[in-house]
Amino acid sequence: MKRILLVVAALLAFCQAAPATAHTRSESHSSWLVDGAAVHLTFSVSDVEASRITKGRPPDDRALIAYLNAREGVTANGAPCPLAVPPHAIAAAPGYRRIEFLYECPSTRKMVLHNAAFFDLVPSHFNLAQIQTAKGDYAQDVLTAGDHDVDLSASSGGELAQAGFLTFMRMGVMHIFTGVDHMSFLLGLVLISRRFRDLTFVITGFTLGHSLTLALAFTGVIRPHAEFIDALVALTIALIGIENISVATHRPGLLALWTAGALFLMTAMRLMGVGLLPPLLLFGAGLFASNYLMVSGHIRDAARLRLVVTLVFGLIHGFGFAADLLSEPLPPNRLAELLVGFNLGVEVGQLTIVVLLTGSVLLLSKLKLTLPRPIVVDVTAASLVGIGVYWFVGRSFA
Repeated sequence: MKRILLVVAALLAFCQAAPATAHTRSESHSSWLVDGAAVHLTFSVSDVEASRITKGRPPDDRALIAYLNAREGVTANGAPCPLAVPPHAIAAAPGYRRIEFLYECPSTRKMVLHNAAFFDLVPSHFNLAQIQTAKGDYAQDVLTAGDHDVDLSASSGGELAQAGFLTFMRMGVMHIFTGVDHMSFLLGLVLISRRFRDLTFVITGFTLGHSLTLALAFTGVIRPHAEFIDALVALTIALIGIENISVATHRPGLLALWTAGALFLMTAMRLMGVGLLPPLLLFGAGLFASNYLMVSGHIRDAARLRLVVTLVFGLIHGFGFAADLLSEPLPPNRLAELLVGFNLGVEVGQLTIVVLLTGSVLLLSKLKLTLPRPIVVDVTAASLVGIGVYWFVGRSFA
């Protein structure tokens, strides 16, 4: 009972220390298909975001099209490209709106894609733009109020086209060192591993998982929604913290019930129109989390099980790793080199963190400056649960 109270107290302390106001991201998505002189644009935005236009309820299709038509466009050789057909709304996921545009340019020289939607309403708004050509070349860019044009004549790989293998490695290392969410997850893996063999299993599973999805994202086989991945990465941090608490308190059933109940409640809220994540994703996450916590809490040696589970977690984090690179024009003729270098850099970064964490613990133990392991695990795990839940809820509803 004392241990449970300690965990609750640590969790409450963390939540009180968190910022009182969550950062709400204002964003939209655009997909550009450039086929010679023809440019096909699909603009996607949530109903919540679209309601900024009318300062109330979401606008009807006609009002949304009129707003976007005045702020979207393509120019070629300095001349605006006319619309081939009138813009029109197409089917979209619940809670979202999609508008299609088709431009016919007079030439293919010096083509520039222009998107200024919502920047006049929210200066911090950003647009995730995916640009693809008929040849299969792919790039992703982040458009902001200060930079809302994409010059296709300059998007042939940018700085990455001239970068060396070591540059790709450094990008992978820095992605780990600057990613607080990924470092938090690694901390949870170290906490749950009592033996070096256990740590080997979880790191191996995590590596296999993120290597696979990193390759799939790089090559364009799978293009997941960035906001879904951000939320799921936060959920993995909360789950690894909950598992640590489950192992320490020997209460897997209770924690599995609370975790599944919270995710099922979010599923019901999403069905009523509250939130952003798909209901099926939330429901599946609830089933996975509850079953994992129950199984890991009732088997004597969960090391091999964690290899499989961290592989699943790695699949999610792999898409998160890919997000930084996909925000820049990628050189299509160097994707293999970029993938290997970046992935190797990620491995170097995460192994460095693991070695530093374990080395620090061993050093402090020899100097007899460490607290009892149960206290360290309980407090740290509670903090991971707090930050994971905070990020997950914020990214699910913002």
